[in-house]
Amino acid sequence: MTTPAHDDTLIEAAAATLRDGGLVGFPTETVYGLGGDATNAEAVAAIFDAKSRPRFDPIIVHLANTTQLETVTPGLPPLVESLARAFWPGPLTLVLPRSESIPAIVSAGLPTVGVRVPDHPIARRLIEAAGCPVAAPSANRFGCISPTTAEHVRSQFGDRIEMVLDGGPCRVGVESSVVDLTGPVPRLLRPGGVTLEQLQEVVGSVEVHHGVQPIDQAAPSPGLLARHYAPSTPLVLVDSIDLAPAPRSGLLTLTRPDSPDDWSRVEVLSESDDLVEAAAGFFAALHRLDAAGLEQIVAVRFPETGLGVALNNRLQRGEAHDPAGSGPTSGGV
Repeated sequence: MTTPAHDDTLIEAAAATLRDGGLVGFPTETVYGLGGDATNAEAVAAIFDAKSRPRFDPIIVHLANTTQLETVTPGLPPLVESLARAFWPGPLTLVLPRSESIPAIVSAGLPTVGVRVPDHPIARRLIEAAGCPVAAPSANRFGCISPTTAEHVRSQFGDRIEMVLDGGPCRVGVESSVVDLTGPVPRLLRPGGVTLEQLQEVVGSVEVHHGVQPIDQAAPSPGLLARHYAPSTPLVLVDSIDLAPAPRSGLLTLTRPDSPDDWSRVEVLSESDDLVEAAAGFFAALHRLDAAGLEQIVAVRFPETGLGVALNNRLQRGEAHDPAGSGPTSGGV
């Protein structure tokens, strides 16, 4: 059931579903999440099963406010307060020591847990009403594009989950940045809605994770596998448009191309070179291109600054297309 989530009755019904061990699709400012009670190992296992998600890919835990931190972690590294003050509620996930109250399945058996406070009123009302932290990866089937509308969730899951709360299109449109605070220096594991430059303004030096996660090892964060955020249509990432496109090709681009009529379909993300606007419409545009019956999608690389880093990260992992449908992809809110 997909419902517009604007009144207390709907929020309480969804919260009751979570308390009973059920799953709820709900909006955040980044992408839609598929939520379950983070303290209930069976509910978390149901998330993995619904998504066909491998157990080595951890799930982010969502809180209504910072006062809930003590329920998910036994101790706070020194920089938590500064980062939480600057970016919570918002699109930042912090990897912290995991409390025994959070089952190991949430974190792929690791002693850490990714935590964030989302900046969406429906998400926070839902978590508060449920009375428990909510484990929630992106509300998509494993290997599909991340969802930024309730319709994206419904089209992938149908009646396989109990409820989907409709909060409209996601404002940020790209998943949270993930920063590991368990080492001596903050480490950016996944670029996302908070930029590297913004993090550096608050904490100074930040290490940046490069490379991909081996498929037989538990990952400290979602979004580290080679194949990730991939459409079913083959995706090609280019630095610029130098040649005429092949037949039945679609184009994903920040600004309008010189010859848009050469393409079967064109998705322009911002007429004014605005990366914030581009990020907000990024996954929705990929969904439209993927549904257009094209032979390939050509995506033009974004400027490697600000949110462009996160968008290029998604395209690079989406380009690792597996036409047979095998091999891992992943997602996290």
